Amino acid sequence: MMKKLLFRIIILLSPISVLGTPAFDTFFTNDVLRFDYLLSGNHNAEKVMQCEIKKEKTWSGSHNALIDSLNFGTYRFQVYDNKSGELIFSKGFSPLFQEWQSTDEAKVIEKAFYQVIRFPFPKMSVRLKIEKRNFNGQFSDIYSTVINPDNYFIIDENPKNISIEKIQYSGEPTHKIDIAILAEGYTKDEMGKFADDARRLTDSLFAVVPFSQMRAYFNVYALKTPSTESGTDIPGEHIYKNTLFNSTFYTFDISRYLTTSDMKTIHDMAAVVPYDHLIILVNSTRYGGGGFYNFINVCTSDHKLSPKVFVHEFGHGFGGLGDEYYTSEVAYNDYYNLKVEPWEPNLTTMVNFESKWKNMIDHSTPVPTPRNGKYASKVGAFEGGGYITKGIYSPMENCRMKSNETPDFCPVCQKAIREVIIENTK
Repeated sequence: MMKKLLFRIIILLSPISVLGTPAFDTFFTNDVLRFDYLLSGNHNAEKVMQCEIKKEKTWSGSHNALIDSLNFGTYRFQVYDNKSGELIFSKGFSPLFQEWQSTDEAKVIEKAFYQVIRFPFPKMSVRLKIEKRNFNGQFSDIYSTVINPDNYFIIDENPKNISIEKIQYSGEPTHKIDIAILAEGYTKDEMGKFADDARRLTDSLFAVVPFSQMRAYFNVYALKTPSTESGTDIPGEHIYKNTLFNSTFYTFDISRYLTTSDMKTIHDMAAVVPYDHLIILVNSTRYGGGGFYNFINVCTSDHKLSPKVFVHEFGHGFGGLGDEYYTSEVAYNDYYNLKVEPWEPNLTTMVNFESKWKNMIDHSTPVPTPRNGKYASKVGAFEGGGYITKGIYSPMENCRMKSNETPDFCPVCQKAIREVIIENTK
């Protein structure tokens, strides 16, 4: 009996739980290690080149969910304790570079995109690995390096002096999802408008299920980052504006596609608050946006459909949801392998449908499900999604991830978003 009691005490005091979850305080401080790098290459190759390493304040993520269990993202990075080899942190993400690789341009030139990844600041030497999911759905290494936290070349400087407005504060960052909304294309005199826009679009997000039911899980900060000029670049119309984050329409020559590649400036500015997700709010009446899982979300402020775009793009950037439309203009070629199950929770090729939403379909609903209106209110498997009409299926005839005709996420997307919220606020 005494031996059993002693064993239980040892387990309780151990820095590693019985489930193998790393103990935060054993490996990390409450600061942030920021690793900046270039991701370069062409349509079939990529290379990582380190730029700089920074130490920043206040890790806002969970101290319990250190190992990514969702398995979302085309890329992921993993952090190992260098001495023991133990995996102590991981996270999936999907950068703009991955989309560019599938364009025609990537077949004829090479490009480099600035990238930033962040994790809790380690107490001891760690090995950082970056991996990419190949066309067959398997992760393979593309980069590895050892980081010594005592290295005096790790930049440790105060963040920029930026005015901040708390749109919503629900509690300590470690137990919440922290969103930083940054002003883009707003001049110093337009910061009042920016705060109003940020508040209005935040309200539009929390009006939609499941965010409306889980609003208390979020903190939202508006960062008043002024630009020299109002607006954004529209290259197809020969319009160019001097803005802080160099946002631009006509990404990949798609007129509505609004993005920014200036991740260095964005993260430099965001460092003034604890954050898990970034939204770049662009001062424009034009329709457009872009969203990338665990990377960046971009949206304009003043188009009549901006509230819906804001929600849609956050579905990408936060929930890891895929686009369910299949008739709109895109620049991608062979974006999905129809012989592999997509990682996005709301798309399926039927290769492993059991791992998706098969158990949410009523027995009276046929699979595949006809797009004839009869099953418009039902969860099914409707052919079309992920930019193609054949071979990929989505959960409902319509959803916030498909069109602007509905304000709502379908039940499958709602479930996925809830799981992301719970996983990251443990």
